[in-house]
Amino acid sequence: MNSRTNILKAICFETPDYIPMEFVINDSCWNAYPQEALFELMEQHPFLFPDYKKKAIPYTPSYSNVARKDHPYLDDWGCLWETTDDGITGSVKQHPLDDWNDYTSYKIPDPSQCMGIGKINWQVEQKRIKEKKKRGDLTIEGLRHGHTFLQLCDIRGYQNTIFDMEDNEPNLNDLLEKIVAFNTYIIEQYAKMDVDVLTYAEDLGMQVGPMLSPENFEQYILPSYKKMMNPAKEANILIHMHSDGDIRTLVPYLLKSGIQVLNLQDLVNGISWIKHNLKDKVCIDLDIDRQKITPYGSKKDVDNLILEEVKELGSAKGGLMMIYGLYPGVPLENIKALMDAMEKYAFYYT
Repeated sequence: MNSRTNILKAICFETPDYIPMEFVINDSCWNAYPQEALFELMEQHPFLFPDYKKKAIPYTPSYSNVARKDHPYLDDWGCLWETTDDGITGSVKQHPLDDWNDYTSYKIPDPSQCMGIGKINWQVEQKRIKEKKKRGDLTIEGLRHGHTFLQLCDIRGYQNTIFDMEDNEPNLNDLLEKIVAFNTYIIEQYAKMDVDVLTYAEDLGMQVGPMLSPENFEQYILPSYKKMMNPAKEANILIHMHSDGDIRTLVPYLLKSGIQVLNLQDLVNGISWIKHNLKDKVCIDLDIDRQKITPYGSKKDVDNLILEEVKELGSAKGGLMMIYGLYPGVPLENIKALMDAMEKYAFYYT
């Protein structure tokens, strides 16, 4: 079966041929590692990089608008982004609604013209999706990362947003409704194109605990998620939710929203906890450790981590996918060990 079919079978617990594995090399890596070495690793691992084509060296990736050093970017919501490293997504340094007194003049962007963090032509987008379908590729589309809660934080500032929730600030509810309407328009467009998966990516966790209380999540964010997910449910499109950080206290609410796939970090939440709270309830799209073992462990430690996760969270019937995001700081030998392990253990249940 092709990659698209295998992924859909993994999500739906329909006995895939192998565990879907994804290895993403962040653009900043091309300035941090010998480029020839990275290209060699990609060439040596065709399972992870089936479409690999070596590029001319020196290679300079096309950095996103929010990941360009010395190029501050003002997004569609009026949030000013800055980064100190090419390829690394920056942070918002200026919040357009730091003061609610500016709310009457604040303008909401037009989703028929932009995605919230860049322009879009929906006719061109529809053509692109059609071409992907003709090729038999998986069509997975959705909202920008940080679409709702983080969008509030970008507009108001994190501390202001938390205080607004605690104070039941009426303007917050109005702004949230407008953000949800903006996001729902985008979801509706992709739903009309009958994509395979709709994604809702938003970091909600910190190193320990969530960024907002479960009570505030249930009051403000969960109802917003449900509204934005309704078009996907009505069109029978699979729903993928992503969040970095420790989200254990929020997971019960996320499961209520109707998701089929949950992408979360492994060691921050705990492999045992993930097994006992998520296995067989939702497809686990496991984000492989980037903080402890892969940067600082041995090659054997790296191999053991992937094997343990496959054993504890996987099964022949499916329900497990795995993804790794490479950033500077991981030794080349550990990168190779990780690629080797992902290719090897993808077929553990075959």
